[in-house]
Amino acid sequence: MLQYYIFYKPFQVLSQFSREGEKETLADYLKNIGKDIYPVGRLDYDSEGLLLLTNDKPLTHQLLDPSFAHQRTYWVQVEGIINEEAIKKLQQGVMINVNGKMYKTKPAIAKIFEEEPKVPERNPPIRFRKDIPTSWISLTISEGKNRQVRRMTAAVGFPTLRLIRNSIGNVNINDMLPGSFKLADAGIKELLFKK
Repeated sequence: MLQYYIFYKPFQVLSQFSREGEKETLADYLKNIGKDIYPVGRLDYDSEGLLLLTNDKPLTHQLLDPSFAHQRTYWVQVEGIINEEAIKKLQQGVMINVNGKMYKTKPAIAKIFEEEPKVPERNPPIRFRKDIPTSWISLTISEGKNRQVRRMTAAVGFPTLRLIRNSIGNVNINDMLPGSFKLADAGIKELLFKK
């Protein structure tokens, strides 16, 4: 039977079930699920947010194959007050280093949050500096190079402090808390590829 889990991966949790030293893994949160259920793609240890797990192999292939481009939206807290010039650069694509080669990212949808988004507190919280303000942006990309969002914000002069994958297509974690998960049905497939 095909199963689909929407999981809100907390900060400093590995996107895998196997142990690596003392680090928390998916096994600490997703107990008693089928041995054939795996995460689709990954979120870095220091990133948070939506992680999809399934045993649907054709869907996994579609989500991992770059020819089936699909949108992922990240909510990003950056160091400094980001400006429209930086947002325009993100929208047009920026040069980042991928495996030692310079690569121009595809055009992205980038917006500045007028107000800080309502997100759960992070544990531990980001390092707070009184003299350095922060701001939040929403960044939607349709490709997934290694640490791409962090490299993109750094390329325009605003290092990422906190990174939350809010959605893939029209599937989001808006009503969820870190460490929680919910089951979805096969209808999720259409939602994942909706723009």
